[in-house]
Amino acid sequence: MNSINNKQFSQKFAFTMFRLMSFSVVGLLLIILGFIVYHGIEVISWDFLTQSPEQGMTKGGIFPAIIGTLYLILGSSLFSFPIGIMSGIYMNEYAANNRAIALIRFMTNNLGAVPSVIFGLFGMSLFVNTLGFGDSILAGSLTLGLLSLPLIIRTTEESLKSIDPSFREGSLALGATKLQTIRKVILPMAFPNIISGLILSIGRVSGETAPILFTVAAYFLPKLPTSLFDQVMALPYHLYVISTTGTNIEGSSGVAYGTALVLIGIVMILNILANITRRYFANKVKTN
Repeated sequence: MNSINNKQFSQKFAFTMFRLMSFSVVGLLLIILGFIVYHGIEVISWDFLTQSPEQGMTKGGIFPAIIGTLYLILGSSLFSFPIGIMSGIYMNEYAANNRAIALIRFMTNNLGAVPSVIFGLFGMSLFVNTLGFGDSILAGSLTLGLLSLPLIIRTTEESLKSIDPSFREGSLALGATKLQTIRKVILPMAFPNIISGLILSIGRVSGETAPILFTVAAYFLPKLPTSLFDQVMALPYHLYVISTTGTNIEGSSGVAYGTALVLIGIVMILNILANITRRYFANKVKTN
């Protein structure tokens, strides 16, 4: 009887600790968001979102930085999403389970742990200098795409692994080819989980400063880019500049909080859109 009571007490204690830790994480997130909103909401206005910076970036808006950030997110996604998803498909569906593939997985995991500043230096050396792209949207997008590739590859591979092998066997038994099985059966079932990895990659790319510092970001450029080989302002770098090395740090503190709030808002909107897409494909799989 005592052992049963002890087990029940241990179970309740464990569940209570899990709840406390979960609520602590949510509470910490709300505190951070509340702090940013409290200090930045008074700066947010239509002019702030649609005008260019003025007077040493202490006045005006952040429109060029918003557009530059969206360009970099889009450019890196166009590069990393197809390559990352196809690489994950190859690793799980086609590659033999041998030492070479195990080494590739190991190196992919290590690549995901490399500091972003290293990617920035590599992007500067390869894309900016060697390939001659210069400080440009193209160089910055490719660098950010490389940064997010390991996460997309591993997420895709794990999502495909979670699909029961009986679905593959049943499709092949009905006469479908391996490619048809992947395209029509496996990939649609795994896609909702793959989107989770894409969401995480977008969140990481949108907030990186070091890679764009070496490859694309401009200190002050109050105009919109006209080609892939132009420099752009970007919200993370803009936030860093006005918070640390601006001409009037105290006078631009409000702009800094407003910039941070806009950056958080963009990431949240992209996450909401991605989650809607994820639910759509998940419901589609259930109905089929």
